[in-house]
Amino acid sequence: MRILFVCSANTCRSPMAEALFKEQAKYQNIEVRSAGVSALNGDPILSYVQSILEERGINYSHQSQRINAELMEWANLVLTMTKTQKYILLAMFPEIGKQIFTLKEFVGEKENPDINNPKGSDLSSYRQCAEEITRSLDRLLEKLEHIAL
Repeated sequence: MRILFVCSANTCRSPMAEALFKEQAKYQNIEVRSAGVSALNGDPILSYVQSILEERGINYSHQSQRINAELMEWANLVLTMTKTQKYILLAMFPEIGKQIFTLKEFVGEKENPDINNPKGSDLSSYRQCAEEITRSLDRLLEKLEHIAL
């Protein structure tokens, strides 16, 4: 199983999801990457994200990357942070639309499918975002285990 998490700049939500899920699924046969629909290649993750990962004991190094055809072909499952990002990918890669979902949509949270970008320079808003992502990743791992990894 190869999962690609996608957000906008690939410096906050999708790398956070990548790092957290790699930790959660480290004993599973799952490969995980992340990218951004409008990312600049080579940017580091935000310092708040790095702090949150360190608080959780996760050692993670990351450089942002823009979404591309090679990444999309690599992935069995593409999970975006928002429905807008999903629609951008569907327009860019219509041939693989059946494997593109928002993270929350894929785990059954259809009413509010977006994981919003944390606001401002408040570490607590980034922690809240990490908790929201973690809850969805917990459900993702459960769902994947039932699908038969």
